[in-house]
Amino acid sequence: MEQEHIQLKEYMARSKKTVAVTGAGISYLYGMRRLKQSVGIMNAGRIFSPSYIRKNPEKFYATMKDAFLDATFVKGPSAVHRQLAELERQGKIYGIVTQNLDCLHTIAGSKNVVEFQGSFRDNICIECESRCYDYTVWNQGHMPCCEKCGAPLMPTCFLRNSRASAITSHENMEKATDMISESDLVIIIGTTGFRSDEYLSRMKDTTTLVQINPSATEFDKIANLNIRADAAEVFDKVMNG
Repeated sequence: MEQEHIQLKEYMARSKKTVAVTGAGISYLYGMRRLKQSVGIMNAGRIFSPSYIRKNPEKFYATMKDAFLDATFVKGPSAVHRQLAELERQGKIYGIVTQNLDCLHTIAGSKNVVEFQGSFRDNICIECESRCYDYTVWNQGHMPCCEKCGAPLMPTCFLRNSRASAITSHENMEKATDMISESDLVIIIGTTGFRSDEYLSRMKDTTTLVQINPSATEFDKIANLNIRADAAEVFDKVMNG
């Protein structure tokens, strides 16, 4: 891996705008549970509905706590989240595009983050549809409620087939696509390619693509450099080697 991390370091040194794209791999490795482990794939549609939350707000909160919140607020950001935040602070990474809902990039200190699926920082009231843009409401030990009417909140991205969710999803993906279209180096970390056909749709032909993933993915064929290693180890060498 020595030569590969040297190559990545050279790419980053030459780049004027580097964007990192992160997926579930950087969260699952550090304690995040897959949603189907918590609710079962057949139950997801039922649980992520206003009618279910209205009747079972604390059960819904318990499901979110098991699947996401403990890993987010108790265990906290991984080494990779912290490394990316530091690289952004140093001006070596412009921003992050992520499919993850957990807000761990923000908690780690990253400022320029696009969560193209939405996240726990974008919430909607199930009754009056007021919006709450604050992930910390999920760190109070109980189901968060709307300040205006007192009804339960839910992440907007879980409100399927709603206008609010559709608009938010479209806007987030547009931001992700714009950011990548302006980059000259894209570093893919811990994702197998979920919705990559969308966020890479306007990536320039001249943009360098690097993948960091221990396993093979659909990016193998298009990446200029594939690094088969743990991302935390790779960035440690890039930053300190």
